[in-house]
Amino acid sequence: MKKVSKFIAVACAAGALFFTTNANAQTTTTPPNPWRFGIGIEGGIPTGNESNTSSFELGATARLQYDTGDHFAWTLTSGYYNFFGKDVPGGGATYASAGVVPVKLGFKVFFAPDIYFGGEAGAGFETESGGDTKLILAPTLGWANKTWDVGARYENFSGQGNNYGLAGLRVAYAFGL
Repeated sequence: MKKVSKFIAVACAAGALFFTTNANAQTTTTPPNPWRFGIGIEGGIPTGNESNTSSFELGATARLQYDTGDHFAWTLTSGYYNFFGKDVPGGGATYASAGVVPVKLGFKVFFAPDIYFGGEAGAGFETESGGDTKLILAPTLGWANKTWDVGARYENFSGQGNNYGLAGLRVAYAFGL
C-alpha cells in the first residue's frame, strides 16, 4: 500500500509541475467539434480490503469528453467494474465476486502532445445486495490521440468503514460526435 501511495503522490506532483510550467503557453481556442465519446475496457489489481477477497478487476466504461481548449477537457465516465473473487484459503470455496457501477466527473490536462494528467471524483454504487455507495477519487496519467486513449490510474473507493481501491489500466476507442 505504501508503494501505491508514493506512486499517487509522484503522479500528482508531476502533473502539477507540468501543468504550472505550461500554463502561460496554453491557448483558449475551442475546436470546431469539442465533443468526444469513448468506449473502454479496464483491468486492475485490487488494493486495500478488496485485495483480501478479490484477485483482479475487469470492467467496461463509456466516457463523454468535452474539450474546452487545446490543453483541457471535462469528462463524464460510467460503466461497470467486476472484482472477481479469489479462492478461500484452506478450502474449495471461492469468495463471491463484487460489482461497482461508477459515475465520475473529471478533467484532463494535456501537458505535452497527447500526454495528459487527469483526475476524477464521483460515486461508486456497489451492486451486491445491501451494497453501499462509495466516494471515488482517481488520479490518472495517460496518452490520447484522436482515436485511442490509454490511461493508468489508482482509483480509491471509500466510505462505510470498508475502503479499497484498484491500480488499473484503461484502453479506449474514442471518436468525435
